[in-house]
Amino acid sequence: MADDKQKRIDQPTGTETMGHEWDGIEELNTPLPRWWLWAFYATIAWGVVYMVLFPAWPLIDRATGGTLGWSSRAQLEQELAAEQAKKAPLLKALAATPVEQLPANPALMQAAVEGGRAAFRVNCVACHGSGAAGSKGYPNLNDDDWLWGGDLKAIEYTITHGTRQPDHDATRFSQMPAFGRDGMLKAEEIGDLAAHVRTISGQQKPGAASQRGGALFAQNCASCHGAGGEGNRAVGAPNLKDAIWLYGGDSETIQATIANSRYGVMPKWGGRLDPVTIKMLAAYVHSLGGGEGAAPVQTASR
Repeated sequence: MADDKQKRIDQPTGTETMGHEWDGIEELNTPLPRWWLWAFYATIAWGVVYMVLFPAWPLIDRATGGTLGWSSRAQLEQELAAEQAKKAPLLKALAATPVEQLPANPALMQAAVEGGRAAFRVNCVACHGSGAAGSKGYPNLNDDDWLWGGDLKAIEYTITHGTRQPDHDATRFSQMPAFGRDGMLKAEEIGDLAAHVRTISGQQKPGAASQRGGALFAQNCASCHGAGGEGNRAVGAPNLKDAIWLYGGDSETIQATIANSRYGVMPKWGGRLDPVTIKMLAAYVHSLGGGEGAAPVQTASR
């Protein structure tokens, strides 16, 4: 505590000193402005009132509830309920409209697309990417290449039932033989077959290898992929003549696919998502640029 005898009045300011001095510099006993003190006292009072009215002090298994009974959880539930009530007419209309009939109502279709966009960000971007461009082993949903069909009903079916779900009878299922792993073709035959596939897709010029591969293709692959490699949606066989490849179109990758097959899966979202959300997802995917017109004979997509 400073010695009172050391305190004095600072002549230039007329303020009492605190009795402290460092290298000739003294501390003045300047009082805080009265307005600042009152503001400080007001914040203390406000804090006391807040602790009484709102949850404030943590206890062992809960917090003090506050006399108003307010909670952030209850407020969130109220806001969600209000938003749900606001959307109820739209969701009811979507539920009552078959997905293939959405384009006949542009306003409803646009609402479905926007709702699907939000649902896609939550459920689908992990595999298909934020822009739905996909990656190796995960389809690009922006193009017009569809394994099972790209109309609205087909896309809805695939989202609902998934692909290659072993515990679900309605799933889309196709399986290409592992020609190398199962000893059906020799390594050199697989190389010739890959040369033929690259030839019909325009990636390399015809040659002796591709000619030999053509005969092998007719014997082993044409029944699913078609005689010209154009694919067959009825059995989920991809078109081998275009420039779109799920795993890659280079010779090494094609040989690996022929030798070991591929077995990509997609979850069945029916049961995880409600039918209206699935319908909105189908509308969004269809709107990305590759969606096809109605094709009643098709029942699934990609």
